[in-house]
Amino acid sequence: MLGGGGLVAANVYASASEGGWGGQGSGDAANASLRSAGMATIDCPDVGTRLTDVPEAARADVDRELAQLDQQIAEAYQRLQQSADALRQDPKAADNSVMNPLKDKRTATLGRIADAIGRAGNRPDQLDELAPCTLRPAEAAPGGESAAPSQGGDQNQGQEQGGQGQDQGGQGQNGGTGQGGNGPVAADYADINSVQPNAPKAPPGGTFRTECGVNENGLFNSDNVIVAPGVSNGAHHFHDYVGNQSNTAFASDQDLADAKTSCADQGDKSTYYWPVLRLQNGKQERDAGAPGGGTEGNAGQIVTPKEVTLTFVGSPSGQVTEMPRLLRIITGDAKAFVNGPANANASWSCTGFEDRQLKDKYPLCPSGSDVVRSFHFQSCWDGRNADSANHRTHVAFADAQGNCPEGFKAIPQLVQRIVYDVDAPSLADGGKGTPLFAVDSFPEQQHKPVTDHGDFINVFDENLMRTMVDCINSGRQCGPGDDGKGDGGNGGGKGDGGGTANPGEEPGGQDTAEPGATAAPEKPAPSQPEKSEQPGQPAETAPAQQPAQPNPAQSNPVEAPRVDATTAPANTTKNDGGEGGRDESTAPAAPATSAAPQVSESAPAQAAAVTTPPPANLEPQAVGNGGLAETGANLWPAALGVLLAASGLVMLLRARRLRY
Repeated sequence: MLGGGGLVAANVYASASEGGWGGQGSGDAANASLRSAGMATIDCPDVGTRLTDVPEAARADVDRELAQLDQQIAEAYQRLQQSADALRQDPKAADNSVMNPLKDKRTATLGRIADAIGRAGNRPDQLDELAPCTLRPAEAAPGGESAAPSQGGDQNQGQEQGGQGQDQGGQGQNGGTGQGGNGPVAADYADINSVQPNAPKAPPGGTFRTECGVNENGLFNSDNVIVAPGVSNGAHHFHDYVGNQSNTAFASDQDLADAKTSCADQGDKSTYYWPVLRLQNGKQERDAGAPGGGTEGNAGQIVTPKEVTLTFVGSPSGQVTEMPRLLRIITGDAKAFVNGPANANASWSCTGFEDRQLKDKYPLCPSGSDVVRSFHFQSCWDGRNADSANHRTHVAFADAQGNCPEGFKAIPQLVQRIVYDVDAPSLADGGKGTPLFAVDSFPEQQHKPVTDHGDFINVFDENLMRTMVDCINSGRQCGPGDDGKGDGGNGGGKGDGGGTANPGEEPGGQDTAEPGATAAPEKPAPSQPEKSEQPGQPAETAPAQQPAQPNPAQSNPVEAPRVDATTAPANTTKNDGGEGGRDESTAPAAPATSAAPQVSESAPAQAAAVTTPPPANLEPQAVGNGGLAETGANLWPAALGVLLAASGLVMLLRARRLRY
């Protein structure tokens, strides 16, 4: 009786005070897991970037086989997560269960790639040398991170029931970090106040702005028609799409040309896309049980951008020439966590602090400031090809003076600026009070901010492209409805400010400033983000502030995002009728703060903030602590204690009767 009663009391007290999620241990254990700097991952040579000379006749076969290599890595990483506990006991067991089978599959695939190239040209030698991959324990992960190897959990568990087997935030299954069990971790975030200003302002110049909305139509899929045409789930993560409304893995050039567009100017049918940003708040999107979504660690609520600005700028070294129709450009590297920073071009900041840019950290923004991600695309073209075998060598970045490499021509440079109304996560409690945010990624890339990237296919009509080039070269600021007659100085566009052109790019693909930006008066910057938190309240009682336009990307059964795991064109193309696809009134305004993707490591020194007047304070974001089933699972020792106490009582009563 005493033992049972003690067990009841101890368990009830522990359950009331532990604050863990999903019965996965105490809050301290969850926090320790989140505070670790990284998790083990799989590092494979990036075959695609090394294939710079693939005959045109072989490219379709090669692209399919490259997509197969990505699928093999994703499957191997999932096996690594599933066997995390066993591998902690015997790390060498990964060779037989994960790494050697992966090598065998890669060897066979690389052989097929070599055969395909050989049928159309010269068969490459020693391609099979790229078959072996490396298991990177957490302490050996790129970037000098160190941590205990916490690989995460089984992402398939519960996916047949729509992903309900996942947890509500900072701790994933089997003790992994993040809602999907594969990141992010606390070390992936940095206080924007700790970053020194590193983005010089740009002198005035010509710009051309196109307005294509914020994907309020809810067009998503996990394809990538540039890298993996004809392959479902070729990206292994979901993308936001604006502009062209027919972008799927199976879209032909003619499909893109015939598509509807979300852009205000119907002459721009270009496709602009990037990985979605999610709040890891326990909510389940429709992709929770789909490839590229929850089954590959991309979990949580998809956030619709508050603002998207698409601006084309010129070259400081001379005039630009027209882009070729259907030119394809990828900027950044979706695999930069394992590939290294050579092709990385991520840039993160906060509104009011855009003179400070982060490359490998998500920003922790102060109260009233929004998260900003920006991309400066390559601005030099080889003059011949609309694409290349590795989708990179046909375009290039200019040098610090704006000069293109020999044989390349300057073209208008696309600058994307995407703003999100999300709060700084509460890292101390694993994101339970205010949820973590992160971009979708390949599973093994663990949602690292350095993997951020953007994609663009030029489907401007020829007349509008000529107008763009004329505006830029003549120093005007033009936008939708200007007919090429934008203002010649500051301002212009469609009544929202215009801006300044980009003066050039720094070595390594980093540019020096963002167009359409002006400095705001200085104000003291708080030393820490000041976000109000209300842990323990249901998320529905404290919703994040959202844009006024419809937001189908919320995790609402009625207005869930439109996604399709098989990426059939009929299911992934969404438009609302009419030529525009949406009301122009939802188009975002021009940016308000100077920015650039030139970045540095987070610096400890403080610097005065250059800010714009902040928006209204954001509402606190809270996450519930689980349901009745979770409570019952946590209290089973108490039930056992009750049984023991009752048994003791029965035995005592029987003993008393026998005695008397």
